[in-house]
Amino acid sequence: MSIQEVAVSNNQKKMLIKAVRNEDVLIQEDNGDLVVNVAAYQAFKEGKDPAPIEEILGADVLDFDAEFFVFS
Repeated sequence: MSIQEVAVSNNQKKMLIKAVRNEDVLIQEDNGDLVVNVAAYQAFKEGKDPAPIEEILGADVLDFDAEFFVFS
């Protein structure tokens, strides 16, 4: 299992939660971290231009070879 960890601000976390309201894609952990299933996210973002997470963080931040993104 490969995980990409990305440091984000509280403001960015709030925007991510608002942008991705699908619990199959984004899960909020008890410690405040946001976990995104990459495969589910790629299916979720189809047809959305620009894609929600890339719009918030920038297109060059994410490595789509990972299985999960963890935003902390």
